[in-house]
Amino acid sequence: MGEARALDVHWIHGSPSAKHNTDPDIQVHAHDEHTVILRQNMAIDYEAPFMFLLFGEERAVLIDTGATASADFFPLRRVVDELMDGWLAAHPRDGYELLVLHTHPHGDHVAGDGQFAGRPGTQVVDAALDSASAFFGFGDDPEGVARVDLGGRVLECLATPGHHQAAVTFHDPWTGFLFTGDTVYRGRLYVEDWAAFTRTVDRLIAFCSRRRVTHVLGCHIEMTRQPGRDYPVRTTYQPDEPPLEMTPDHLRAIRAAIETVGERPGQHTFDDFVISKV
Repeated sequence: MGEARALDVHWIHGSPSAKHNTDPDIQVHAHDEHTVILRQNMAIDYEAPFMFLLFGEERAVLIDTGATASADFFPLRRVVDELMDGWLAAHPRDGYELLVLHTHPHGDHVAGDGQFAGRPGTQVVDAALDSASAFFGFGDDPEGVARVDLGGRVLECLATPGHHQAAVTFHDPWTGFLFTGDTVYRGRLYVEDWAAFTRTVDRLIAFCSRRRVTHVLGCHIEMTRQPGRDYPVRTTYQPDEPPLEMTPDHLRAIRAAIETVGERPGQHTFDDFVISKV
């Protein structure tokens, strides 16, 4: 099981001139030899989503595929292939596969799916509700915990609607990471279903109380380090970003904020996030 430790990374965060940006199209951070965090360059898309590549003994999983379809502008397939080739060189085996899963179906998390079409030994699970629910078995047990076995590394998967009806949260016992997509992160939490979102936050808090959770990792950073101040939508230069990683205390802060917001629609600003209740 992986050692619990800080991410210890400085994320690329755009530049004053996107035209003159010299950062890589995709930042690659190896948390350990079996766990890689990717971030899309803001000069390509302001969403700058994070993606996660986890290696098991029998297959790897890529969680989310970013905000840009074009492999010329956003070479996700090439980067993933290079990372998998490097991992297999250090851990040789035959028939190694890739599974592509998603936190939810919004475009900035699924745009790169097409790059993996036709890739040998690859299964891309569509992020739409019907297909994702069927893959995880949530249709039979929406409150259940599905398990995806990578070989010696088993992801725990929960249906977590609220931001989107098809949202999924992943727990990786190897690292203790909880991947929360756009449900929980340092930014603007857009809630389409308030009751479902409240149930999801309650469920995640309870889940964390029974599991080893070292970091809570969303898919964006939109806040500044100044409490209660976020970067405007479409910002492409964020030099004052807080860390990506959060803790279960962040979940409890969101739960307290839910009580504060109550039945009031609109945007509600808190130190580490903004709740946008539609």
